[in-house]
Amino acid sequence: MALQQTPIPNTILHETAPPLVEVSGTHREMGRQIGEARREQVQHSVANARVLIDQSYSTLELTWEGAQIQSRKYLPFAEERYPQYVDEMRGIAEGANVPFDDVVALNAMEAVTMDALHLTRCTSFAVNEQRAADGHVLAAHNEDWVPEDENDVYVVSAKPKEEPPFLAMTYGGLLPNVGFNAYGIAQLIDSVYPNDSRIGIPRLVVARAVLSSRRISGAIGRMLVSRRAAGYNHLLVHESGEMYSVEVSAKRFDILHGTDGYMVHTNHYLSPTMKEIEKDPEELISSRVRYFRANRLLRENSTHTIKTLQAIQKDHVNLPNSICNHNIVGVDPMDRESTISALVIDLTAREMHIAWGNPCQNAYHTYHLDA
Repeated sequence: MALQQTPIPNTILHETAPPLVEVSGTHREMGRQIGEARREQVQHSVANARVLIDQSYSTLELTWEGAQIQSRKYLPFAEERYPQYVDEMRGIAEGANVPFDDVVALNAMEAVTMDALHLTRCTSFAVNEQRAADGHVLAAHNEDWVPEDENDVYVVSAKPKEEPPFLAMTYGGLLPNVGFNAYGIAQLIDSVYPNDSRIGIPRLVVARAVLSSRRISGAIGRMLVSRRAAGYNHLLVHESGEMYSVEVSAKRFDILHGTDGYMVHTNHYLSPTMKEIEKDPEELISSRVRYFRANRLLRENSTHTIKTLQAIQKDHVNLPNSICNHNIVGVDPMDRESTISALVIDLTAREMHIAWGNPCQNAYHTYHLDA
């Protein structure tokens, strides 16, 4: 592989693994357990969000109080369809000793800022048993977000009272959604930018619901629930080797099926149907560069391992907007982010290998789902 992994100065190094939070019970109880265990991180993420909104006032004309007011408009739609995940947010707020409105605002941030934060640099890809050296099904994701939230990353191992156990990465007060469950369903999400967004069920709530799925069709159905506010690309991987990119907006969707053993997605729509409603596609050039780069690197190998996928996650072509994304100090606060975690899921072995921070200089740590 023609990989570029030159060390980047001033990269944050983490000497320990991301914290693991083990929770169980009702959704309210699980949320409370997360809030209590990660109280400092939840409070820190709220404080960071307030600063980000303040720094962006000249563009957004939005205060934190305004963000709270706007996010409340989304709450009735979430409560009607997915009250259990609203209960998780209530529990997080209770456990972390923060106002419930703050947690709701965090989980509706993309909606209330009308996607003006330009956080467009996540990268997801997968290979099934056809392309894995050991016949396993593997999925990989680089999570890019504002660097101030990097210290708030943690892993949740959950045993809900009436839903499948799951293992997921999250940070601060956000509902967990990037991970996999005991029924062999993995979800990776990438922000996309449709022009039909509306007030409805926040994207993060929709994505959280996917982790409760027991079948492929059920997972896709949850992504397409009515009255959704907008949409992500959900890269859905099943233990059978089935792989889908489900590109979603508020009113439209398309399903791309991985038929050759490879799947890649970044932050722009690939389907012609969805390209018709993409907002400001000219602002998504870096997403296209990352997509082509990841796609090329993935297809250069006919057989992959966890290590080869991790090598792709460390790539620095088109730095700082590379697959391994690095924050550049002084950039507009609405367009400044970094890879805060990188993970590879071995769905066959029910394992998650995760690097805390930039994977080019931080080690991967292994977590198991004990269902």
